[in-house]
Amino acid sequence: MQFEFDAVGQAIQEAARRFADEKLLPYYQSREAVDHFDRDLLKEMGDLGLVAPDLPEEYGGIGASGLTQGAVIEEIGRGDLNIAYIQLLGSLIGGVIAQFASKDLATEYLPKLAAGELIPSLGLTEPRGGTDAANLQLRARKDGGDWIIDGEKASISCANQADFVLVAARTGEINEGARGITAFLIDLNAPGVSRSNYNDLGSISVGRGSIWFDSVRVPDTRRVGDVGMGFIRVMQGFDYSRALIALQCLGSARASIDETWSYITDREAFGGPLAQFQGVTFPLAEADAQVRAARLLAYECLWLRDQGKPHTKEAAMVKWMGPKISVDAIHQCLLTHGHLGYSRDLPHQQRLRDVMGLEIGDGTAQVSKMIVARETVGRVAIQYAKK
Repeated sequence: MQFEFDAVGQAIQEAARRFADEKLLPYYQSREAVDHFDRDLLKEMGDLGLVAPDLPEEYGGIGASGLTQGAVIEEIGRGDLNIAYIQLLGSLIGGVIAQFASKDLATEYLPKLAAGELIPSLGLTEPRGGTDAANLQLRARKDGGDWIIDGEKASISCANQADFVLVAARTGEINEGARGITAFLIDLNAPGVSRSNYNDLGSISVGRGSIWFDSVRVPDTRRVGDVGMGFIRVMQGFDYSRALIALQCLGSARASIDETWSYITDREAFGGPLAQFQGVTFPLAEADAQVRAARLLAYECLWLRDQGKPHTKEAAMVKWMGPKISVDAIHQCLLTHGHLGYSRDLPHQQRLRDVMGLEIGDGTAQVSKMIVARETVGRVAIQYAKK
């Protein structure tokens, strides 16, 4: 296994690092006062090729590896975990569209997505089911050459600012489960669409909310993939996005750790720097090591994907480890800064709130551990658990 980048990968990683240092880190806290993304900032990121380098060249990417996109999202996450949602959604949704949508539909949307001109969203979760992702009630019924969409999607990232949504809708019967779900690409300015914004603890600039579809008419040309295969196609991209989420969070933890090492070197107490005390350095050293270990697992997962090897188990492992370890590391950094760390003057409290949401999104720790068990000992781990 080699996680080294080629010349193109190194150049993109360095561009992402500079962008994070110059454009993101200095203004991370001020962006929380605004409940939406700065479109000019996203366009600037797109101009640098940092939004979706893993898309094919014909759609505005460069066909970069998963490893390269991992390096980009880690650096952008270090600067601002929330901005890194653009890379995350671009890779997950863009990948599904590139692979399964019609050529015309992909050409209409993907180059603008890669350029940072469009914000995507994924319409999967519903009020009755988050973890039970296939328990979908939102319905699409055929009407001539169109589909009529009715229902609600809940807990949708970027709900109130996205330009389009990739929606999973039930086109079959409930008892068909995942096989009765079809994917559609819907313009969020279409008639019959309405949206809300939740009052969340963190990731304010991303925004999370509900999207309602009231008899929204969608041409069959905007169907993504075959009828009845939508849920399956979307879920196939989750092994990729889960590794990217881990790196998104670990990048944010890395920022707090770097700032805290510097703090304990400069801050003096009892006649010398705080760094002279093992009670201060040992917890930070542990956090540093744990973040590095989780980071390597995430890159192993992406390397396996790039090699066309199975990586579901590794993706599930790092999906719960990455956010959990990041939360713990950032919390330790906050505590190390003492009473000042508890204030809103420093970024640790914001990073803690932002990262915490990804302990839930895209699969809870419990679901991830169930997947690890299933991949290790087979479905017996699930079957007997249900009895």
